[in-house]
Amino acid sequence: MLFERHADPIYNYCYRRIGDRATAQELLSVVFLEAWRRRDTEMQLETPLPFLYGIATNVIRHQRRSQRRFAAALSRLPRPLPEPDFAGDAASRVDLERNAREALDALRTLPRREQEVFVLCVGMELSYEQAAAALGLPVGTVRSRLSRARGRLRELNVSSGHKKGESTKYEEASQP
Repeated sequence: MLFERHADPIYNYCYRRIGDRATAQELLSVVFLEAWRRRDTEMQLETPLPFLYGIATNVIRHQRRSQRRFAAALSRLPRPLPEPDFAGDAASRVDLERNAREALDALRTLPRREQEVFVLCVGMELSYEQAAAALGLPVGTVRSRLSRARGRLRELNVSSGHKKGESTKYEEASQP
């Protein structure tokens, strides 16, 4: 009942002192929470509005003091170093991302077992023996899967408009 009767004038007081609606709303909540906490010891029921204004004044002072302390703490922090400008590299990064997407799309056309071998041998530059150990396969199986993967990627590259005899980015990367 106390809140219903006096929330509007206390909110208006907080808003006029702070100038921000959201902060005034938060302070209004704090004022009535503090009034509830002190209800048995200090509040006079015949004149509650001056009591609430007093609480609101103290809550506003506390909020401003907290803001000053926060600003002072921020001012003691070291200034951040300037960030480098990446705008010049943007075009090359876009090209790299497009090439990576194209390479992944081509790689996804391979059967999974060939993808694994191709990525380990070509992408991660593992030897046949290391890839075989990683996958738990015989070395000969790794060699044959890699050979099939290279052949399929070559076929894809030819069908996409590249001439036979041109080396592909996959082949160049996979040369031992």
